Amino acid sequence: MTPPSRLSLQSPRRLLLKAGTSTVTSSTGYPSLARLGAIVEQIAELHRRGVQVIIVSSGATGMGKRLMRHKGRMSMSLSQAALSGSPSNGSSEDHFMSMLQSNERPHAMANAKKTYDSACAAAGQFEMMNMYHSLFSQMDISSAQVLLTQGDFADEGHLNNLRYSIERLLSVGIIPIVNENDAVSANRGYTEGDLFSDNDSLAALCARSFGCDLCILLTDVDGVFDRPPKEKEAKLLPFFSQDQSVGIGEKSLHGRGGMESKITAAQFAVSEGSKCKACIVCNGDDMDAIRSVVGGEDGVGDGSVKGTLFATPGSDLEKMALLEAVEANKGSSDTISDEARNMATSARSEARKLQNLTYTDRQAILNAIAYALQSEKEALLQANQLDLEIAAKDGTADVLVKRLKLTEAKLKTLSDGIRQIASQPDPLNVVKCKRELADGLILSQITVPIGVLMIIFESRPDSFPQIAALAIASGNGLLLKGGKEAKHSNEVLHRVIGEAIEKGSGGKVGKDIVALVTSRGQVADMLKLDDVVDLVIPRGSNALVSYIKANTRIPVLGHADGVCHVYVDKSANDSALVSKLVVDAKTDYPSACNAMETLLLHRDTLQINNSSGNIAMSVLMSLRAAGVKCLGGPKAMKAGLCDVPAEAMKCEYGDLTCMVEIVEDMDEAIDWIHKYGSGHTEAIVCSEEGEAGEEFLKRVDAACVFKNASTRFADGYRFGLGAEVGISTGRIHARGPVGVEGLLTVKWQLRSTGVNCVQEYAGDSPQKVYTHKELS
Repeated sequence: MTPPSRLSLQSPRRLLLKAGTSTVTSSTGYPSLARLGAIVEQIAELHRRGVQVIIVSSGATGMGKRLMRHKGRMSMSLSQAALSGSPSNGSSEDHFMSMLQSNERPHAMANAKKTYDSACAAAGQFEMMNMYHSLFSQMDISSAQVLLTQGDFADEGHLNNLRYSIERLLSVGIIPIVNENDAVSANRGYTEGDLFSDNDSLAALCARSFGCDLCILLTDVDGVFDRPPKEKEAKLLPFFSQDQSVGIGEKSLHGRGGMESKITAAQFAVSEGSKCKACIVCNGDDMDAIRSVVGGEDGVGDGSVKGTLFATPGSDLEKMALLEAVEANKGSSDTISDEARNMATSARSEARKLQNLTYTDRQAILNAIAYALQSEKEALLQANQLDLEIAAKDGTADVLVKRLKLTEAKLKTLSDGIRQIASQPDPLNVVKCKRELADGLILSQITVPIGVLMIIFESRPDSFPQIAALAIASGNGLLLKGGKEAKHSNEVLHRVIGEAIEKGSGGKVGKDIVALVTSRGQVADMLKLDDVVDLVIPRGSNALVSYIKANTRIPVLGHADGVCHVYVDKSANDSALVSKLVVDAKTDYPSACNAMETLLLHRDTLQINNSSGNIAMSVLMSLRAAGVKCLGGPKAMKAGLCDVPAEAMKCEYGDLTCMVEIVEDMDEAIDWIHKYGSGHTEAIVCSEEGEAGEEFLKRVDAACVFKNASTRFADGYRFGLGAEVGISTGRIHARGPVGVEGLLTVKWQLRSTGVNCVQEYAGDSPQKVYTHKELS
């Protein structure tokens, strides 16, 4: 069965394929017709599926060397510049190298060797392209040669022209075949400051520059190994983590690259800021290597996992692959580490102690946590600064850095929020209902904690104290797994909060009630602890939630996508207010799950209204003025509202991009929402009068449905819950923002005056009868 991380790669929009010298040519420099034919055949399958493919191909230098040796001579200009005397009886290259060595001038030798390679590349380039042209022609596919140097990427004008050329070629179904213009660049090799040094790094640069979402590097081994692949115990790595340590073997005799260059290139291809979400290093000798990654003619793979996957650091794909790697390492063993079980059982034990405390005691713990966040702010800010410095070094995106950063103001807000939670009524032992079953037999239903919660959250360290406070208030034990970007911040927060719990409870509850999960193995192990952990709450994307659901028997609470809609009804009559709400829903925090992703406009909003003008155009102008890119649905494109069509009708953009579509009426708007929405938050903008708003509120099936309010109000703090552990789009248990109440369940208590037995209520002439009377 293909693991989820690999399944997510089988529908690329644009693929970059790099074929190394060892794949394209044989050891003698002749083209490898079998491997080239297999590559072309697999690319043709992708082409028929509508996948755009760019090829970066090595091999020209290798083919050129064969031609130069075959001719038995080199250019006269090279001979005069670098050689003296008469040629020997050997090959031109052998004679060339022997003469240089005899001169004992290392620098001259190196420079002349590069010049010789340049001539070889020029000689072999035509043969290589002719080979590709012949093979692709058999598949009724056209190809084009693109020769590049570093200057083409360094010069903004050249780069823009290059991008335009690539886009135009792909748009008409022509496959660009890219190579370094070695005849000009002279194979200089790597020097500091170079944009690329070989075709591996060129491929990574092209993948980033040309908007590819997947990159495949074909090489002469099966992927990246934990040690040189020739060693007996060498193990192929299905996934290469950022902190992975590997042993690099000998470099291939062909080409300028090597495994080290491929690792560096793959990491660069998927690094922060790239649209390329994944890179696979796999074996070009495998005739089905490409199919194994992206699937065959039908887009479905054979279930095998080939090559080594590199994923964008911190992405959901990386998280899935990490968990899969941990599971794979466990093999068939069902053993669970003692450390993971001990953490979970300790959290449950301390939680039961917490439940037995008075609410005054639990309030004291919460207030102690709030105080500690202020008194320990220097240590917290220092740890956070270290995380920020690492993020800057790693080139983390600005939006993520903003989420990562702690400030004195944030710590104060956190403290105030925790005190707000402490000031709320006791959520435990609240009687939900009370019923007299019979005379002297009283049944009650009361609120109780769920037990032990495992929460996997994003890089924001401010989530840690919020989640911990909600768990303490509701009497639950807690296992927390934060993002590695906030590693140092989370460690200090864990210490500060743990000490505050012990101090605030007077030693009645230990700090183990809140455990910080740090290793990937602990996460995988804890997903198996369905006898100890009661609920998992993943705060991530659809892919992460789906993976966790597929790999645990523990109930999972969370939302998948956050595809939220704002529908502008025909009754909306104030273009300024409509625009204000729509812009707020999209731009207040574009990456939030409650940000608007799709704007639905009633067709009548396109008409000019004497009192409010053209509602639709006013809203779109306001969005664009706010920096929002508006993509058009089919009807919006036809009406001329947008210039660029949306590629998908359901998409969580997470940035300043939204889709716009026209609907005929509210019925179509609601049908659209139910078809393409995610059940998160939906809003209508309409007149205060009339029934449109109430009808929308009643008919739309989502966790949150709003009338004349921004979707951004779907938040635990804004709902007055104090904070939230996440938002649930499920229909069982909690739905919407999950605060303290969402972390509770119920139990039944039955109190009898005297002894009651079921048999006393049975038979034709029962001794006692049921009354089933509701009590206040």
